[in-house]
Amino acid sequence: MNETYRVPVTEGDRIRAGLAIQLVAAATGVTAERMRAQVRLGGAECRARWLAMYLAYITFGWPLERVGHAFGLNRATAAAACRWVEEERGRPALDAMLERLERCAHEVVDAPLCEVPA
Repeated sequence: MNETYRVPVTEGDRIRAGLAIQLVAAATGVTAERMRAQVRLGGAECRARWLAMYLAYITFGWPLERVGHAFGLNRATAAAACRWVEEERGRPALDAMLERLERCAHEVVDAPLCEVPA
C-alpha cells in the first residue's frame, strides 16, 4: 500500500478555495494556475498561495486541517501559511488588500444562490 492517503474534499470546499485563489490572483498578478501547481513554488507564488489559504481560513471560518485539504496540502503547511500572513498584516497595504478580498469573498458566498437557466 504505497498509495497516498487523500481526504475527500467537498465540491463546495473546492469552489470556495478556488474563489480565494482567484481573488488573490486578481490582487497580486500571480496566476491561479501557478498557485495550484503541485510542485514547490517560488517566493511570490508560494506567498500568494499562502494569502489564498489565509483568506479561506478567515473568510470561511475553516479549521486549518480543512484549509489544508481544500488546497491539497497538509494542516502544518496551512498553519505555517496563516502564521506568516498574520505576521505580515502589520504592513498596511497587505492588511488593506486582505480586508478588501475578505469583503469581496463574503459578498459572493453569502449571497443567495442564483439558479442558472438550462
